[in-house]
Parts: sequence; structure tokens; C-alpha cells
Amino acid sequence: MIRLLALALLVWPICAAAETAATTQARAAAAELEAAAEMLDKAEGARDRVMALTETIQAFEKGLGAMRDGLRQAAINEAQLSKKLRSRDGEVAQLFGVLQSIGGNPSPTAFLHPDGPVGTARAGMLLAELTPALNRQADALRRDLEDVQTLRLLQVDAAERLQAGLTQVQAARTALNQAMANRTELPTRFTADPVRTAILIASTETLDGFASGLAEIITDEVEPAPVTLQGRIGELPLPVQGLVLRRAGQADAAGVKRPGIIMATRARAIVTSPAAATIRYTGPLLDFGNVVILEPEARTLFVLAGLDVVYGEAGQVIAGGTPIGLMGEKDARQAAESGTSLSPDREGTGTDRTETLYIEVRRDNIPQDPEAWFRTEKDE
Repeated sequence: MIRLLALALLVWPICAAAETAATTQARAAAAELEAAAEMLDKAEGARDRVMALTETIQAFEKGLGAMRDGLRQAAINEAQLSKKLRSRDGEVAQLFGVLQSIGGNPSPTAFLHPDGPVGTARAGMLLAELTPALNRQADALRRDLEDVQTLRLLQVDAAERLQAGLTQVQAARTALNQAMANRTELPTRFTADPVRTAILIASTETLDGFASGLAEIITDEVEPAPVTLQGRIGELPLPVQGLVLRRAGQADAAGVKRPGIIMATRARAIVTSPAAATIRYTGPLLDFGNVVILEPEARTLFVLAGLDVVYGEAGQVIAGGTPIGLMGEKDARQAAESGTSLSPDREGTGTDRTETLYIEVRRDNIPQDPEAWFRTEKDE
């Protein structure tokens, strides 16, 4: 009996703090998605519809990212609790047996000890000391079982909210495409020369060479408004929500080193201008996909490469936070046909940052470390 009671005390202490954290995270993410949905409704009649939709998409991306993380953590916690419960089935059965044997109002003979009255007294004292501990273990077990059920319900609810959010952000991106197509009020600083630009592209073998030649192919340039980044260098927002995948000067798998950074982003992420700037170039370039080159101030260029959809035209002056494009989606056709492009399971696997955006900063035609210009310490 004593051996059985001692074994029952080994029942594991599983803390419910992780479940609480996952629940809190999921609820916060749900609130962010609800706020984004309200922003989408208001964007319909907004005076500056482009900016309203841009902020809406960014809010959705933030909320969806938090929801994916919460959903993933809830699944991990539920799996861990279930695994621990299964691994302790034998001890749980013994605990229940002990609790059942000492429950109710047993007859006095149930506590007779072979060693006589002294042994019986000692066994009774031991039971009196162990019973509260056993009850605590039983309560902990009940809480763990309830936590498993809560986590499973949480995952179902989070998946539904995630699906709805993915559908709404897709609608917001479609609305943004239309709003950008209808936009006509942007001022222009110069008129692009498509022929000379095409010649430059054909004769350029590197991104550096193309950026260097841009200043030589513009016509009818208007003197720019006095714009400066003084005091903002190091505090500029990143143009896209994501993670720094490769730093400036860090070699890739092929041993190639580039002066810019590579950001890992989610599919269809929105890319915005970090500051007010003139669009120097927008379109396909070499093997970089679509490229946007911005001039935020004289003799300074921001080079963004790897976009799928680009907005704006060379020569236009745009405000900070203006959308300049969207990232792509690998295997978009297969995803659309199978319906996985809106799949919460696909989005929450931890492999959803499938796209990469290359960011380069050049001042006086000399590459700068982008991490000295942008806030890159957070997964935004």
C-alpha cells in the first residue's frame, strides 16, 4: 500500500501557463483581425482609399501573423499535454485506484495492519498525510484534461478566424490593385525615356551598373522639393513585414555576396515606400524579378528587388507608406487550383515565409548597410 501511494506521488506536475499564453495570444490576434475587418469596411468610403487599404492590409498581415503563431503554439501545447497524459496512463490508473480505495466511509477492518495496532496507527497517519497530496494530483490531472479540451477548441476557432482573415485580406489586395489603377493625382518629377531605359537594361549585367546609369536617362526633370532623411536614418520602417534572412555581405549558398539584405516574407505581402520618394525605376530587371528603385533624397537610392506586382511609374513622387507592390507566391497556380493559397494549415506550418525581397541602399553610388538605415530588430 505504501509503495503504491509513493508511486502515485510521482504523477507529473504539468503547468497550465503555456495554455494560458497560447489562449491570450490567440485572443489578441482575433482582436487584431476584427479591427482589420472594420478598417476594410471603412476603407470603402475613405477619401484616400489607397492609404486606407494599405493600412488595412498591413493590419491584416500583422493579425494573421499573430494568429498563425497562436494556432501553432496551441497545437504544440495540445500535442505535448496529450503525449504526457498518454505516457502516464499506468500511473493515472494507479492514482485513481488509490483514491477510490480510500474514498467514502470504509469499515475499520479495511485499515487493519499485520503489525497490529501500532502498524495500523502508523498507516493511518501516513494516509492522513498523503491524502491531500493525492487530491492535489487528481485536481492537477483534471485541469490538464480540461486544458487539452480547451486547446482543441481554441485550434478550431483560430483556424476559422484565420480562414476568414485570409479571405478578407485577399479582398483588400484586390481592392488595392483597382485603387492603384485608378490613381491619377500623383505629381511627377521627370519624364522617363523608355527607349534609353531599355538600352540600359540590355547593356547592364549587374544591379550596380543599372543603378549607376539611371541618373543619365531622365528628361524634363523638375527640381525636387527639399527632402532630407536627416535624423531618420536608422529609424526608417522596413518596406515589408518579415525577417532578415541574409545580412549585407553575407555569402549565400553559392558563395555570392551582395551589399544588401534579404528579407523573408509571407506570400502576397505588401511592400511600401519607407519614406517620401521619387520612383526612379519600376519593372523587371535581369534575374531579380520586378525591381523598384526609389530616390528619397538627392544622391540616395533604395533598391527593392524580387516583387511580383509593382505599382507606380518612373518619375512619380510618392509619400512615405505608399504601396509600391506585392510579393509573389511560389506555385501560385497549383495553390489556386488546390485551394491551398487560403489554407490555414499551409499558412501556419512555419514555412510560410516563402518569398524574399532584396533591399539595397546606395548613397553617392556607394552601397550602404541597410541595417544602419532601417529598423530590422523585429519581425514586423
